[in-house]
Amino acid sequence: MDNPTWLGIDVGTQLIGIAVGSTLTGSARPLSSIPAQPEEAFWRALAKLEREWQPFGYAVGLPLTLEGAEQPISKRARKFASELTIRLKKPAILIDERSSTRNAKALFAEKRALGQARRKQAQAVDAWAAAVILERHLIELNSARPVLISPMDPNDDV
Repeated sequence: MDNPTWLGIDVGTQLIGIAVGSTLTGSARPLSSIPAQPEEAFWRALAKLEREWQPFGYAVGLPLTLEGAEQPISKRARKFASELTIRLKKPAILIDERSSTRNAKALFAEKRALGQARRKQAQAVDAWAAAVILERHLIELNSARPVLISPMDPNDDV
């Protein structure tokens, strides 16, 4: 893989968190949280980040139950990943996002205690969750054992 840059995405119903990371460092950082609606405005904002960062691909969080089963919102994430691949012509890999929000909040608290994050950034928990999701993917890539979960057909109903 020539391009080490990836974008991570935490798909929410209100906000969609975006993070950037690299296979060289195995780390990710939050970029922004973009309103999910209006949908076309979201896709324009994501296309702008695509042009800016020129990622190799996307790590999209797949919401699963604590037992690892899919849930109703899982289908939405699969559809999102499929549409992302079609629109931006880049791979979108689904990554198990269990506990990512909890981990993101803990990571934010740690960064805040170290003076590396500000209180006003707390509302961007979706972007922090995207960073957690992306780091999971980068670890999988660097361990040469990625777990790939196929996106759904974008024509399926949500």
